Amino acid sequence: GVGEKDTETLGKFEAENGLWREENPNRHYANNKIKTTKYTLLSFLPKNLFEQFHRFANVYFVFIALLNFVPVVNAFQPELALAPVVFILSVTAIKDLWEDYRRHRSDKEINHMDCLVYSRLERRYVERYWKEVRVGDFIRLRCNEILPADVLLLSSSDPDRLCHIETATLDGETNLKQRQVVRSFFDLVRPLLFYNSIIECEKPNNDLNRFRGYIIHRNGRRDGLYKENLLLRGCTIRNTEEAVGIVIYAGHETKAMLNNNGPRYKRSKLERQMNVDVFWCVIILLVMCLFAAVGHGLWMFQYGDKRPVFDVLSPEGTDLSPILSAIYLFLTMIIVFQVLIPISLFVSIEIVKICQVYFIHQDMDLYDEETDSHLQCRALNITEDLGQMQYIFSDKTGTLTENKMVFRRCTVAGVEYSHDANARRLAMYQEMDSEEEECMSHGGTLTRRDSVTSHQSARVVLRSQSTKSHRRTGSRAEAKRASILSKHTAFSSPMEKDITPDPQLLDKVNECSSQLDFMRFHSQPMSQLPSDLSDIIDFFIALTICNTVVVSSPNQPRQKVRMRFELKSPVKTIEDFIKRFTPSRLTSGSNSSSSSSLITNRSSNRGCSSVLSSPSAESTLTKLDEERPARGLEHAFSPVPPNYEGKTWAAEEGELRYEAESPDEAALVYAARAYKCSLVGRLPDQVTVELPHLGKLSFELLHTLGFDSTRKRMSVVVRHPLTDQITVYTKGADSVIMDLIKPPSTDNSKGKRQRKIVYRTQNYLNLYAADGLRTLCIAKKILTKEEYACWLQRHLEAETAIQGREELLFESALRLETNLQLLGATGIEDRLQDGVPETIASLRKAGLQIWVLTGDKQETAINIAYACKLLEPEEEILTLNADSQEACALLLEESLHYIQAKFLCTSTDQAAKTFHSEFAAFDIYPSSPPSSSSHTSPFTVHRLGLVIDGRTLAYALDKNLEDKFLAVARSCRSVLCCRSTPLQKSMVVKLVRNKLKVMTLAIGDGANDVSMIQVADVGVGISGQEGMQAVMASDFALPRFQYLQKLLLVHGHWCYSRLANMILYFFYKNAMFVALIFWYQFYCGFSGSAMIDQWYLIFFNLMFSAFPQLITGTLDKDVSAETLQQLPQLYMNGQNSEEYKPYMFWMNMIDAFYQSLVCFFLPYFAYADSDVDLFTWGTPITTLALFTILLHLGIETKTWTWMNWASITFSIALFFTVALCYNASCPTCYSPSNPYWTMQRLLQDPLFYMLCVITPLAALLPRYFYRACQGTLFPSPVQVGRQLDKLPSETRRNILSLSRVKVGAQLGPKPPFLSLLKPFPKDYNHKDQKSFSNSKTAQGCQGPVLQMDNVGKSHQKGQSSPLGVTHSKKGLSDPYTFVSTEIDTLPYTKEAPGHTGESQPPSTKDSDCLDKTLDPSDLSLSSWITSTPLLTQGDSVQVTLPPAGGSQCVTYKRNSEETPGLDHTVRPTRRTEEQLANCSKDHSLQTTL
Repeated sequence: GVGEKDTETLGKFEAENGLWREENPNRHYANNKIKTTKYTLLSFLPKNLFEQFHRFANVYFVFIALLNFVPVVNAFQPELALAPVVFILSVTAIKDLWEDYRRHRSDKEINHMDCLVYSRLERRYVERYWKEVRVGDFIRLRCNEILPADVLLLSSSDPDRLCHIETATLDGETNLKQRQVVRSFFDLVRPLLFYNSIIECEKPNNDLNRFRGYIIHRNGRRDGLYKENLLLRGCTIRNTEEAVGIVIYAGHETKAMLNNNGPRYKRSKLERQMNVDVFWCVIILLVMCLFAAVGHGLWMFQYGDKRPVFDVLSPEGTDLSPILSAIYLFLTMIIVFQVLIPISLFVSIEIVKICQVYFIHQDMDLYDEETDSHLQCRALNITEDLGQMQYIFSDKTGTLTENKMVFRRCTVAGVEYSHDANARRLAMYQEMDSEEEECMSHGGTLTRRDSVTSHQSARVVLRSQSTKSHRRTGSRAEAKRASILSKHTAFSSPMEKDITPDPQLLDKVNECSSQLDFMRFHSQPMSQLPSDLSDIIDFFIALTICNTVVVSSPNQPRQKVRMRFELKSPVKTIEDFIKRFTPSRLTSGSNSSSSSSLITNRSSNRGCSSVLSSPSAESTLTKLDEERPARGLEHAFSPVPPNYEGKTWAAEEGELRYEAESPDEAALVYAARAYKCSLVGRLPDQVTVELPHLGKLSFELLHTLGFDSTRKRMSVVVRHPLTDQITVYTKGADSVIMDLIKPPSTDNSKGKRQRKIVYRTQNYLNLYAADGLRTLCIAKKILTKEEYACWLQRHLEAETAIQGREELLFESALRLETNLQLLGATGIEDRLQDGVPETIASLRKAGLQIWVLTGDKQETAINIAYACKLLEPEEEILTLNADSQEACALLLEESLHYIQAKFLCTSTDQAAKTFHSEFAAFDIYPSSPPSSSSHTSPFTVHRLGLVIDGRTLAYALDKNLEDKFLAVARSCRSVLCCRSTPLQKSMVVKLVRNKLKVMTLAIGDGANDVSMIQVADVGVGISGQEGMQAVMASDFALPRFQYLQKLLLVHGHWCYSRLANMILYFFYKNAMFVALIFWYQFYCGFSGSAMIDQWYLIFFNLMFSAFPQLITGTLDKDVSAETLQQLPQLYMNGQNSEEYKPYMFWMNMIDAFYQSLVCFFLPYFAYADSDVDLFTWGTPITTLALFTILLHLGIETKTWTWMNWASITFSIALFFTVALCYNASCPTCYSPSNPYWTMQRLLQDPLFYMLCVITPLAALLPRYFYRACQGTLFPSPVQVGRQLDKLPSETRRNILSLSRVKVGAQLGPKPPFLSLLKPFPKDYNHKDQKSFSNSKTAQGCQGPVLQMDNVGKSHQKGQSSPLGVTHSKKGLSDPYTFVSTEIDTLPYTKEAPGHTGESQPPSTKDSDCLDKTLDPSDLSLSSWITSTPLLTQGDSVQVTLPPAGGSQCVTYKRNSEETPGLDHTVRPTRRTEEQLANCSKDHSLQTTL
């Protein structure tokens, strides 16, 4: 155990309610008041200013404003120079204050919610505010109440010592979770309040899934505390009348608060580029100041000893030396030229980003009606990054697919049940629209609408309250969403529930149960049941009980259904075990034993009498009374399961609801229910199942070994009520379960049968995976008493361990789950979300590399990749599977050689020609587009797909191999990583981001994607079925994957384009204005004086020219949304940073200096030799600069709205209004200058008007000319898009449809799943499955699929230059077929005549296919590379192998419309090596490299 002096056990607090002490022993812990505000009234100013001065620019401006107070160097009125800085700082401060006030209101609301706390003085529970709760307080919780703090559960009104909670506010999951009373409080006789013990636990941390500690009782006994005992703040109590707990963590130490990190701040790529240019601005500023200072020094120096008339003495009355005056002037010039660094740029960018986020939020195309969820922007400052993405890393399940798992088919004991009717039902759902789906649900067994309304009525009050608590962990929107979700049971749409059983299997289930019933009646041992039937019943029992599904009935909102027959508790001690399993019980085979069962002393405490005394049990009984006939009630608590006829409870069956933690679990329970094997109740120590003929059976639940991502399986240990044996049921991923199957002995018939089952099941698993189904294997194991006792002892040690408990439990599970007996396997369909293939296709055209990182099986992942157009039929596929580091290195080498040999010689020149052709924007996706990361070596992307599994990925991510892996992966168009862990996902993203220096986006929907989302430049969470963890960690949250297309291609493109142009414009505007003063220095002895009035100088940027660029930055659209989506290629504009290249900054600077020269010298020459004063000449210059700057913005603006016109008009009107008022009212404000009546006089002068026309035109001519030429002669793709927008809509549509054909988009609809070679040979080896590629094929040339598998054992030399047929040691021919890909290869055509006998199929060159069928005994063949041709979608070609000795080699049968299923599979006979060799001779394999 952990000693008391252990440093970890910081938390020590006492439940000292028995000895009412004067002072609370826990008074030093955090209280429960929460405060998410940053400021108080006193700290606001200093703290906010301190935060704002973190921005270097703000410090710089304040420094300059203060410098202006020094008399020697000041340039302006000191107070006036402070104005802009104060304005900018106060705008930001007001924004911060408003945000903080909103947080304060929300905190106040939460802190003043009430709960029941035990008062020592009054000796009863009293109502207190949440903020008054302290650590160590006892809290009484009632149903539907929200938890105020993290509470340790000490007692519950539930007879099973359980409390159900809903964690929707923490992770968005609406299914119920069970929590247990601390074990030592199970049999608490005296009241809780006279209890005295110390609790030690770990320090507060943010891990929601772990909690460790122990409770030390008076007598020194210690009991462990685990996460199952902890109720977290923000969760809601459900299905439990009342519970009592002690507060462990309060306020900011609760796990929910520690997880609440607020919005994340990332710096966008554009901002990083901009900072470089700000730095250049500083250098330009220093150079200009230095130039002026040197000029001034020289000018003073030329007077020598003669003092000039205007010279001002130093304060001491002595002369200033030229050097000293030059130094003073340097500082003065910094003040005068300060505007060059744009102070308002940072504020403007923030304002524009907030407006952009607002407009993205308002886009109704990104709103999902079904879940009532909008897009959410959680990171405000990286909107423009959306327009520059280069790599997308996506999760598969729930992101690309619906995460609606539907049971599709299964295989039991080696027999496949195809569930054709179920397939038809699913196809029907696919065709239906959502409106029809609602009508359908009314016709179904359970009307969804009604059940929802019954829920609402009961929970309206509660909801209004729970939305408040949501704000701790998320926004109101999330709260609303969670409340909508919780009204439905998760994963229970009619599509998922109403499964059509397979008639053949249904008959077998009925036959089996009737036989069992007969045997039970005649007290015969159950072992006499034929093994195929016992496997079937075991298979369905496993589906029903091997899960953590909670059963609830819809009549009461979320009310758990309770069926208790034998009141036994789970095995907790060894003595308990020995008492319970006396020899008399273990020998008797019949069911009678359950009536004579020994009830341990603790269970007798919990007999009927004690159950009835608790309030919840009474209410449960009255509910039972209302719901069912009296006969049902007396059996509800009877020790013997009543033997009902199958039909009695049929009406009830449709009523039950299943609250599952994952959609897979729900799918399997609903599937079992379709076969009348229903789960009707679950308690911590028993599961009640209803079987046909047998009625209700109670399985005593001894242990549940939960699912984890390392083991990839879960198991339950139960005592079977019919056989009385201790049985382990396991379900899990086929990759792990198949390795745990007990190797069957070959000498007896049973062993042979087992071998056959394993072999056949593996074939069906391959078939399911090829159909894109998720596969799960079901297995069981029967334990003898001795085995169980031995395992139990170690397991109990693990359970009660205080340190390293998780690791010990993991090892314990591994010890149990060995030598399993395979029962069968299931195939679950996870349907693609709407619009996924189209989204991926257009993102791909936009030049984005898409990688899918999934935990799924390789074949399933490949199939879904084909379905969603991630892998194209004409692509070759490199498959990397290695079982050692060396093999992996070898495979990567091979792949690199292959890619270089195949592609680098031929395609580059051709591709370059393609890309630079006339209409680059509309061209086909070039086989090697210019690399997105321009500074790395030019790299081409080929028509290749890479598939890699988790184990190989682990080797490939090793420091020594990662560069090779990247070299292979980046040459491929799409990469598919299967069986990858959450950590691997984030490592892949990090590797690509850091090594390739590219912009990455990660998108996922579950907790397992959080690490990947946080590592990427932009993280997108999908608010799907799996809760809100991904959303909480993300920068943007989307309701569906298909919305990613518009978010990136339209909003991303716009945001990037607007901000890039706005930043460049800012630099230009400020430089142009400052340059005017710089030119004047040549005429005033570099004395730092200005011809522009200081009012104009200070406020020019801040007021007169500020609004139009904000409007343009928020509203400008360079291309319309429609065109951007129809021409995804335009997105490459942002990827290659076309709008903001380094040279553009310098171009703008040069243009600014040219324009300032024109604006300075035209008025200079116009007023030369006249008697006007300085300001009469300076004011026109200011006016002309304003006109030029606004017209320049007009040239750069792409979309004109009334707001653009209004803002420009307003700016000009504001300038003249201010000028006229100032000149009229302020003759001696700042003596000696006198601006009186200047503007009024100018407006009477025709010369002024002429200058206003000529100067801006002359200044802007070069830019206008450049823009016109570029748009006409060398238009960029974006400009072509803009020209398209100007055309009438009809013409535009025609042009786009033509260009789309040119782009190579496939016209015509396609079904979502087209599996090619569906009929597989029956005894077809599973390792060989990979040689088939089933996919949808495009019209056009077909390329081969290259497969590379680990060649760890015997690596043939033929691999690097594979020619002909090599023979492996096993004596089976191992053909390496590389088929040449040539552009002129014809696709299969419908007109081609049918081919039989010796005749060759069309286009032999591309279609030589050699199908290998292996002897089942040879399962070790793992090294081969093969390629298969792919067929056009209209026809499927079925390969039929003739009987041995047949003359012909391969027959191609043609059937245009193939029905899914196996009815027309032709069984091949095994062929010998010679025949295969002859076969290959017949076919004269052509191999080219």
